[in-house]
Amino acid sequence: MCDLVHVVEYLLKATWSLHPEADPAAEQWVRRQALAVLNGNALQVARAIRRKATKAKLSPTQRKGADEAANYLTSKTPYLDYPTALASGWPIATGVIEGACRHIVADRFDVTGARWGLDGAETILKLRALRSNGDFQNYWTWHLTQERHRVHETRYLDGALPRAA
Repeated sequence: MCDLVHVVEYLLKATWSLHPEADPAAEQWVRRQALAVLNGNALQVARAIRRKATKAKLSPTQRKGADEAANYLTSKTPYLDYPTALASGWPIATGVIEGACRHIVADRFDVTGARWGLDGAETILKLRALRSNGDFQNYWTWHLTQERHRVHETRYLDGALPRAA
């Protein structure tokens, strides 16, 4: 999924190719195009941007931002399925993902002088994710059950542990 922020950045490039500087209509135009992309119409927006630049008879230099935006929308169309992402509850902006990476990964591993092996790092990341998600207690109960089964129950007939006398 492409970050919605990047889509808006490209639409802003297009708007300054298609509107005079400080044109109040530019903001509304970006808003309409962004909503159209959010509704799953990225290709139609790209075509409309190119058509508007052509009708305005812009030179290659003048239409550079419009072409960049149209090219971005066209090339990223498979990754701009926002209706599916929103219906599935997926994030459409990388801020959530970047924040999670900083919190889960960077805050633990970007410590001066720290050295990590792959197995140890992976284990720590899993535990940090469990704690951050509030799932640690459920995981720990499951882990203890698995450990009991592996260490004790598999050694006795029908998994029945003998009682202390």
